[in-house]
Order: sequence, then structure tokens, then C-alpha cells
Amino acid sequence: MSGRTKAIKIPIVAAAIISLATLPAYAQGMGRKGGSHAPPGEARPKIDEKAYKAALDRIPTPKQGYDPWGQARQSDPAKTPNKPN
Repeated sequence: MSGRTKAIKIPIVAAAIISLATLPAYAQGMGRKGGSHAPPGEARPKIDEKAYKAALDRIPTPKQGYDPWGQARQSDPAKTPNKPN
């Protein structure tokens, strides 16, 4: 490779790396002015505490606790016979 070809290739590769590094910022909306899509704090709905607590009271309590491993393990532990040593 001649010196002239190498001198052209290095800036092109550096420009490609820099442009690829900036792509995630544009994908997240950083390239535009204004940035976030969240509504302003005043436009958010107010939380009604009484309605929230009433909704929680309407949820029935389970009779038995939930066991996520219930089907993966046996209901009774395996009983091993006592062997004399």
C-alpha cells in the first residue's frame, strides 16, 4: 500500500467510526431539539387517593399463598429409609 492510499484511508475510516458512534444518540431522539416526549408536569392527571384505596380494597385476598415452584417440586419431600452404617 502506498503512502498516498494510506493517507486517504485513515481519515475515511475515522469519519465512518465517528458517524457510527453518533447513530445511537439520534435513535434516542438526542438529534432533535426538545428531546423528550413527556408531557409537561401540569398536564399529568391528578391521582385520586380515595379511588386508589377503594380499588385496592376490592381486590380479593387469596386463600392460599402463591407458590411459583409448586409444579416443579414434589409436594412431600422424598423419604429415605434409614440405613444402618
